Amino acid sequence: MEKELEIGSPAPDFNLPASTGEKISLKSLKGKQVVLYFYPKDDTPGCTKEACGFRDENSKFKRGSTVILGVSSDSLVSHQKFIDKYGLNFPLLSDEDYTVSKKYGVYKEKNMYGKKYWGIERSTFVIDSLGKLKAIFRRVKVDGHIQEVLDTLN
Repeated sequence: MEKELEIGSPAPDFNLPASTGEKISLKSLKGKQVVLYFYPKDDTPGCTKEACGFRDENSKFKRGSTVILGVSSDSLVSHQKFIDKYGLNFPLLSDEDYTVSKKYGVYKEKNMYGKKYWGIERSTFVIDSLGKLKAIFRRVKVDGHIQEVLDTLN
């Protein structure tokens, strides 16, 4: 079990395959703020609403030199279909073995209709330009979340 992440501590590094065809690491983004959001599954209602919210406000994030990255365990093929279907304008990262999800403490036992299973708990991490955690949002409710994240960047 990973230790609980805290605001002000270094964000765990990652190096994951991206929908852009390259691997993206936290180190490669030094000097920019990063919104790293973890979501359960491509093209499901809550995840689509969240992704489209980030898409619609991406110009506001870019103004603050902020990069948005979505992470799920879906494959790059699934990510590309999701991007194409909804015109997403930021990279999606594939964490198929949950390595990064575990580092960030978002791979959790979940319970739906009495059935227990393991998966990604919707969570967002704002990482400052030096690679430190600036804000942590766990068990995210999609409504109002994008504005909540934007508010942390000011």
